[in-house]
Amino acid sequence: MKEIIEKVNALPLIIKVVLCLPFLDVFYGVCRIIQGLAKEDGLWIILGVLTVFPGAFFMWILDLIWVVWKGHALMLGEEMFA
Repeated sequence: MKEIIEKVNALPLIIKVVLCLPFLDVFYGVCRIIQGLAKEDGLWIILGVLTVFPGAFFMWILDLIWVVWKGHALMLGEEMFA
């Protein structure tokens, strides 16, 4: 499962930005769930589910900022806030 996140992080920047658009950002929510399963961490899974369903309407803005700033979606890179 970690390979999936690595492949998503290896995508070109323009594709990552397109995936941040509203209604396509659900992709990153699913990736957060996958990362939670890979880490075997219930909190990551819950955060992923919350970003897919109720939080998807504003997460695209945060993900867009994060992709442009850090090169990966929020909570999906090696570095979180550094």
